[in-house]
Amino acid sequence: MSETQPRIVITGLGQISSLGNTIEQLATALESQQSGVRTLEQIPFEHLIASYGGEAWDFSGDIENYGPLEKTAKRAIKKGSRLMCREIQMGVASAQHALHDGGVNAEVVNPDRIGIVYGCDYILSHPQEFREGVRASLDENGNFEFNNWAENGMPNLNPLWLLKYLPNMPASHIGIYNDLRGPSNSLTMREASSNLAIGEAICTIQRGDADVMISGATGTRIHPLRTVYVNRQEVLASNNLEAAQASRPFEKNREGMVVGEGAGSFILERLDHAIERGAKIYGEIVGFGSSTVISPDFTPHFSQALSNVINQALNTAEMTPDEIGHVNAHGISKIETDRCEAEAIKATFGNKKPVAALKSYTGNMGAGSGAVELISSLVALEKGTLFRTLNYETPDPECDINVTNGNDVPAGNSFINLSVTPQGQASAVVVKSYSG
Repeated sequence: MSETQPRIVITGLGQISSLGNTIEQLATALESQQSGVRTLEQIPFEHLIASYGGEAWDFSGDIENYGPLEKTAKRAIKKGSRLMCREIQMGVASAQHALHDGGVNAEVVNPDRIGIVYGCDYILSHPQEFREGVRASLDENGNFEFNNWAENGMPNLNPLWLLKYLPNMPASHIGIYNDLRGPSNSLTMREASSNLAIGEAICTIQRGDADVMISGATGTRIHPLRTVYVNRQEVLASNNLEAAQASRPFEKNREGMVVGEGAGSFILERLDHAIERGAKIYGEIVGFGSSTVISPDFTPHFSQALSNVINQALNTAEMTPDEIGHVNAHGISKIETDRCEAEAIKATFGNKKPVAALKSYTGNMGAGSGAVELISSLVALEKGTLFRTLNYETPDPECDINVTNGNDVPAGNSFINLSVTPQGQASAVVVKSYSG
């Protein structure tokens, strides 16, 4: 990081995932090697490839899930919850946890100097939003008649339904509920969103537009429509495997991805500003990268895209590969994607650098994955040792990397967090321990 640029640190954390609603619950699950994947409850699974997923089991959307709140924010969130779908609720809840954890409020930070950059997937509407409208548009034989929609169907829609699903709404709600008046932006880059949002938030602080930024992402692959799409378009693990054993990144006998959901949020802050207010510092963000590599026929090139972001992130961090303590991999458990990622990791770091994969616990949370994965590495830095990658029993010989297979692997003093989309868009963030 250039000496002319302000140093950016992380001073607050919040997460919602299948491992719980708090950082402490996530840390406990990692310590006890407890998977968050089990039989689905939100959606029917009889006609799906697999009957399991990493649901955010403890998240109901009730106000208690948002952590400690000021009375004004509590009233506002309770009132506004009807305009938030589950993905948005998880994002807002994780951000409220991060704000509380970081001690950020209008009394200690000028709200004009607090901004937001938040990532998410494109958000699909829930079929129930259209149920009454569709019923009102049926003909005498019970078939949907489109010509009836304008006159009979649309009047039965909630006029505010679209606000529940707009991808800019996580950032909007976070800003409104906390009276934050700084820059606001939203990114929808699927699994790459978390790291990209962090990179944009850093740039916002460095150009002087904010002192503090809230960043992170929320996402899901568990949804009545999205899960059907995922089952048709992506490579998934099947019911041949037990739920907790299905997500097995880089392992020889893996079958494919496991669906999940979750959100993670961060308070990012200029170092001098954090020191002045006595904030706890979890780590310093020193580098990031972004790259998309895809052929004219739309074939993604994962290995090249990931190699690009690894090199970009190391260059902006002004660090060598040897100075990185561990890699938090995308580790999605798809055969080809894992092999391409392993190739990119080995090309830069060799095959001795510790590599951890959180999706072995949670499945793929979509845009939320990268954020929760980054939090898991911060937990590891604080503890001093990495978490075990679950279900890593027989290494894939074509994934020649050092996947963590125990709870005693040193985390080092820094890490790189990797994410990549099925379309070949990759992102990375480098974080190191704060040393003054």
